[in-house]
Amino acid sequence: MKKYFVVYRVPTASMDNWMKTTDPKTRKEQMDKLMSDMAQWTKKHSASLTEQGAPLGKTKSVTSNGITDTRNDLNYYTIVEASSHEEAAKLFADNPHLQIPTSSIDVMDIPHMGM
Repeated sequence: MKKYFVVYRVPTASMDNWMKTTDPKTRKEQMDKLMSDMAQWTKKHSASLTEQGAPLGKTKSVTSNGITDTRNDLNYYTIVEASSHEEAAKLFADNPHLQIPTSSIDVMDIPHMGM
């Protein structure tokens, strides 16, 4: 079995639009439903999750010119184990995160580095 790094994405423009156009009560209801759906999805796929992951927060960008605050579309990460890259990706086909308009999930191979 190989490990795969998984990143959940929501474009910042989509998040900004949701915050502007959705009232707080509706946002809470939508978040509560998504969290419940995600808990069920996580339980269903628990055998494949080697690290359940966590939300990703504020971002700092580090370059040779210094450190700046920035935003990106990275929302959450997890690590899964599967027999192939294709099988790892298929685990996320029914993930509730994809109910968020313009969202996506990236599944990246973690290559073994012999040292």
